[in-house]
Amino acid sequence: MQKRVWEHKNKVVEGFTKKYNIDRLVYYELTDSVETAINREKQLKRWHRDWKINLIKEMNPEFKDLSTDWE
Repeated sequence: MQKRVWEHKNKVVEGFTKKYNIDRLVYYELTDSVETAINREKQLKRWHRDWKINLIKEMNPEFKDLSTDWE
């Protein structure tokens, strides 16, 4: 997971994080498999923005960058 976060923070990966200059990890979930992770990501992408914000607030109410201790 650390490698993936590094790729996003350094804008190596094309997509949402690079396009909108997103540089904080405010939410994540651990899964048992890549397939489960992909399915969950697809599910979350269909959610309304306010649902996603509420999910983040449950885990990280201050929207702190959860990856700061990883570097």
